[in-house]
Amino acid sequence: MDSRLRALCDLDVAESREFAGRHEYDGHLQDLSPQGVRRGLAALGGDPRDDRRDHRRDDPYDEALTAAKEAEARVRFGELEQHRTNPMPHLANLDVACYDRDYAPEADRRAARERHLRGWPDAVDAAVQALDTVPAPVAEALLGTARGLAGGLDPAEGEVVAAALAAHARLVTHLETAARDGAPSAQLGADRLARLLGAAEATEVDLAALAARADTERDRLRAILDEACARLAPGRPTAEVVDELVRDHPDTDGVVAEAQALTEEVIAWTAQRRLAPYSDGSCLVGPAPESRQWGMAMMSWSAPGEPAAPSWYYVTPPRPEWSEQEREEWLQVFSRTTLPAITVHEVAPGHFSHGLALRHAPSLARQVLFSQAFVEGWAHYVEEVAIEEGFRADDPRFAAGVAIEALLRVTRFACAIGLHSGEMTVADATRRFEQDAFLAGPAARAEAGRGTFDPTYGRYTWGKLAILDLREQARTAWGAGFDLPRFHAALLELGSPPLGLLDHVLAAGPTAAGPTAAGPTAAGPTAAGPTAGR
Repeated sequence: MDSRLRALCDLDVAESREFAGRHEYDGHLQDLSPQGVRRGLAALGGDPRDDRRDHRRDDPYDEALTAAKEAEARVRFGELEQHRTNPMPHLANLDVACYDRDYAPEADRRAARERHLRGWPDAVDAAVQALDTVPAPVAEALLGTARGLAGGLDPAEGEVVAAALAAHARLVTHLETAARDGAPSAQLGADRLARLLGAAEATEVDLAALAARADTERDRLRAILDEACARLAPGRPTAEVVDELVRDHPDTDGVVAEAQALTEEVIAWTAQRRLAPYSDGSCLVGPAPESRQWGMAMMSWSAPGEPAAPSWYYVTPPRPEWSEQEREEWLQVFSRTTLPAITVHEVAPGHFSHGLALRHAPSLARQVLFSQAFVEGWAHYVEEVAIEEGFRADDPRFAAGVAIEALLRVTRFACAIGLHSGEMTVADATRRFEQDAFLAGPAARAEAGRGTFDPTYGRYTWGKLAILDLREQARTAWGAGFDLPRFHAALLELGSPPLGLLDHVLAAGPTAAGPTAAGPTAAGPTAAGPTAGR
């Protein structure tokens, strides 16, 4: 790895270790103290990309990708100092669930986990030092996630774990204090939000135009949902039909089994339709590691830098100690209307298929540098592709499920812009989730709260719309040479491109797209792997 890529990976150790498979970082925690971040930023830059390892020294896309990620890091850590205001980088840094997946011998992973936990006290000291300007809403929204990091850790395991748990308690106390005494507003401001979004995606951002596009997309999605519900229950109000649909779900014991069956179905269907360039891996389904059970569904893929191993589709049932109402609300996410759409998103042609393509990416830069708007935008885009290509065409519930999930994502898009430009309060965002995304009060409040610490959580819709726009450009530019397998292969050959670099697909042309047929069918048990969640 050349010095520029190494400097970027050093500034995002948790992502590089788990999603790029750079296991030289196993057992290593990033120095997120103010001094450590300054050193990391100072290491960025250098000569234009010279990646002799893969003989792509003169590739203009790889150079643009590397430069874009350097610019993003300078904005995130330099201009906005998110390591001081947002606990999420610190929480990701501490998380040891990355060692649960079977990417290496168990003894090696266990040893790496112990080294990682041994580093918790110093990492917590750095976090407490850095997190000196955490707004109260951000701290409050992330307290549950912070507490969950200790899931599965038992002080009886020995001194290392006991010391780690003592450090963890200090961090939780620090965030509890911020939740009580921190600044009352988490608003970034319109200019800073635009800088953050634009730097991450190598493009200029017009927030007013994005907000208008979000409203237009909401109306389009609502029309899809209304049409599907009318097919299911003619003459009845859409909201009433949606409420009935989400109440039809497997029980606690049946969630994983239904997700397993769906995983097998979508992988086979994707390969048959050639909607992703590779299907040569296996995917397992199961509950998330205990420290990640705040997430309902997520992918942990077999990463490009590691030997082939199963990916994991984590589908987390409700916890046994919850009340009956809490269990029912959680299970509604896994309704027989929405779980198929979630599985397309997380597995195929979504995150699992994307992870397989990354293993075949033609340069190291494309394997280790990620645009989160593309990662989530791709998985969200293929949900609608599944409708277009006839997946479960005889069952209107699938289209309804895609629309329900998409309305949640587009509402995030609108609320992120509204919250951080000052046009919405958290209460306003909560009402928007209730009205547009069919969420009940607690769930709507949780989604609005997420917007305070995750200002880019509109990335699902933004990425999807950018890919749809690019697809129409490719259709025009390629003419008779256009088809979905070629377009998808050309797109995924770029890795996880920032949205401002998507037009490199057009320059490459359809014949440079890599494989146009699916690779070998998945062997062994199927389920899902390692990326972002729903």
